[in-house]
Amino acid sequence: MPTVIVSDTSCLILFYKIRELDLLKKLFGKIHITDAVLKEFNQKVPDWIEVVELTTELQKGLSSYLDKGEATAISLAAEHENSLLIIDEIKGRKAAKELGISVTGSLGVLVTAINKGHIQTVKPLIGKIRKTSFRISEELIEQVLDKVNES
Repeated sequence: MPTVIVSDTSCLILFYKIRELDLLKKLFGKIHITDAVLKEFNQKVPDWIEVVELTTELQKGLSSYLDKGEATAISLAAEHENSLLIIDEIKGRKAAKELGISVTGSLGVLVTAINKGHIQTVKPLIGKIRKTSFRISEELIEQVLDKVNES
């Protein structure tokens, strides 16, 4: 289990919209975010989401091709050797992986939740996700449903 969980904005917004933000707490206990992610999220965060200042300037280089939230989230995850970064955007995931950071996305969080017994099925949550503006391919949904034996 990673010692530090860092989230980019998209996961927070999505889980907030589908009223499942507490699922992140159940799974991970504490989530670390940057001030840039907090500003993009633009909601009051619960006490288990901790805003952490960066100690490096890695985000400056990443900001040339990623948005500020993604760049700072990747930088924060890179500052911790055993971290997990929750990020959905393909460019951000690729950059994080190139830096050796473990990544998952919002749907990966749902797979983890089912594997750990925090939810019984992902289909109702995917139904809620489909009602939001979150962009997700049918192919990815099918992969997730296959992974949790709900196809």
